[in-house]
Amino acid sequence: MADLEDNEFRDGDILQTLTRGLLVIACFDRVHRRMTPTEVARRVGLTRAAARRILITLVSTGYARVEGKQFELTARVLELGYAYLSSFGLPEIARTYMQEVSRELGESCSMAVLDRGEIIYIARAPAQRIMDQVLEVGGRLPAYATALGQVLMAALPDDDLTAMLDAYPPAPITARTITDRADLLARIEQVRRQGYALEDEELEVGVRSIAVPVRDRSNRVIAAMNVAAHVSRVPLADMTGAALSALRQAVNETERPIGHL
Repeated sequence: MADLEDNEFRDGDILQTLTRGLLVIACFDRVHRRMTPTEVARRVGLTRAAARRILITLVSTGYARVEGKQFELTARVLELGYAYLSSFGLPEIARTYMQEVSRELGESCSMAVLDRGEIIYIARAPAQRIMDQVLEVGGRLPAYATALGQVLMAALPDDDLTAMLDAYPPAPITARTITDRADLLARIEQVRRQGYALEDEELEVGVRSIAVPVRDRSNRVIAAMNVAAHVSRVPLADMTGAALSALRQAVNETERPIGHL
């Protein structure tokens, strides 16, 4: 292990295929969302044949899709970002502030990231009630029916959002679940404008929640934080009042150590 401890790597230690695959993933951006193998090869400095093999491998593993001659990344690439968040310690940074929110409001506070058509819980501060349902870290829920998911969906570029809804069309969960595509897109646009998402019994009858984005130093949304409460305990006005205020304060404190200005 001496070579690892000294950060001295021999050429033979570096897996060139993996290096090239990561470069191919990284070459996609807001401007270059869909590319042919020739375009990818030009941006990364590979032969067309090598770029094509890597792209086909990404398709076969679910990290990319192909339509005609053009390839694009899928939301599964976010799993790589989730691995980063886990190693970075974002849940640990946020947990103290989430617990303060839960104590102040007497309601549960959660943090999640987006994975394809679902959210994954990465941190939880449950309310101290015996009968409250406990959602474990690692639990998944459909993004479109949750305030957390709607915040994360609102951060996606329009093309990525369209692709997500194509791949994971909304289905009814309660009578209030938004399943009409136009209505859901209108909700997402509202979330973008106001900076938070409020869902009312769209995921579970009797439960409402409000969520706000968590951003990194580049102002990218990397997670979302929410408060969930039973409708009998917290009226809508309180969700957009005390709950939203407490959430924003917790997010501000969480973002400070990761360099968001």
